[in-house]
Amino acid sequence: MSMPLTIVILITQNPKHTHRAVEGLRIALGLSTGPNPITIVLLGQAPLLLTDEVEEVIDAEIIEKHLPVIQELQLPLVVSQDATSQFDFDPGFSIQEASSDDIASLITKSDRILAF
Repeated sequence: MSMPLTIVILITQNPKHTHRAVEGLRIALGLSTGPNPITIVLLGQAPLLLTDEVEEVIDAEIIEKHLPVIQELQLPLVVSQDATSQFDFDPGFSIQEASSDDIASLITKSDRILAF
């Protein structure tokens, strides 16, 4: 029996400027129902998706439906080390800060990467 593939969903797009950030989170939620473990990495302005400012992003009505499920499933969310000082995260999310090197290592060691 083969090992499940590890998947990283990398979201770097600014959710105030493009729908791609919301789409990435929506796809991550869909993939989380499968057998392969996923990790969601949010860089740049993408962590806005996990804050009270979510109503300001493009396609906010879509993501607002999915955020409670992401919280309930405790999907692993990784942000850069300085993100908690820049963003006011909802405490219901399973957020881990990581260094640039740790994020790079996570990405290079994963079997599949989807970038948005």
